[in-house]
Amino acid sequence: MQEVISLALPFFGLIFLGYVSGKIRSIPAEGLEWMNFFILYLALPALFFQLLAKTPIEELANLSFVATTTFSTYCVFALAFCFGILKTGRIGEATIQGMAGAYSNIGYMGPGITLATLGAAAAVPTALIFCFDNILLFTLLPLMMALGGNEKVGFRKAAFGVARQILTHPFIVSTILGVGAAAIEFKAPAALDTLLTFLRSAAAPCALFALGVTVAIRPMGRIPGELPILLFIKLILHPLLVLLLLNWIGGFSPLWVATAVLMACLPPAANVFVMATAYQTYVQRASAIVLLGTLASVVTVTAFLYAITNNLLPGM
Repeated sequence: MQEVISLALPFFGLIFLGYVSGKIRSIPAEGLEWMNFFILYLALPALFFQLLAKTPIEELANLSFVATTTFSTYCVFALAFCFGILKTGRIGEATIQGMAGAYSNIGYMGPGITLATLGAAAAVPTALIFCFDNILLFTLLPLMMALGGNEKVGFRKAAFGVARQILTHPFIVSTILGVGAAAIEFKAPAALDTLLTFLRSAAAPCALFALGVTVAIRPMGRIPGELPILLFIKLILHPLLVLLLLNWIGGFSPLWVATAVLMACLPPAANVFVMATAYQTYVQRASAIVLLGTLASVVTVTAFLYAITNNLLPGM
């Protein structure tokens, strides 16, 4: 248990420090923009590129792993979406609820927690899950919103917008470059490699602190009655479904299974609130789900960390 606390405390401690800082200092939200730019466009892309570039190319072509984890994310999205339809009858709100049930905080929390728990070997499955989960969710969101009437654009324009959003995302671009570097066995010059290491080392602490501040400065709003169901889907059902399917298909490294479970058990991403704001749908409730989901994950993520580090889950 001491080992689990040592792993979990720094991550949630950084989020807590960011949250407290956001509450005690009335700094405008615009102050986060440059930090978010640094995290999204420099630090995390450097982490993905450097780790993937040093990975044998054959490890990056595990299509069955990608298909299984992405299908699991789709299943929990569909479940949360159907629950939202039954609850509200509105496609727009149900889509944001689907995102809350499926979109893990795989950008800010994912790489830090998987690499700290499982080592550098977790970089490949972490990057694959990040890329393909984002491709899935970035595709579903505008298409479902267009179907619900929240976005009055033609299918061709919506499809072009989805493709542009995916292909220009800095994490996905850095992953593609990293895979390309691995394929040609590119060796970065010493100075560039040192710069990438500096950026990579800053990724997790800056991202977690910024997440805490972001949660602190956003209004809580009314706590939605559907919160327990959505958090159950996200924090418990999602990782258990990933574990079940990976073990059912079989043939995966225990480290890759553990990485997938850790990525799936993370709380709803702050991007859920960003998406709700962009479409002016379910905004206040999305904010409450992100905040309370992050708080609840202190218990659930720690429990999964304990189970993984003590080999209590099948397939590990």
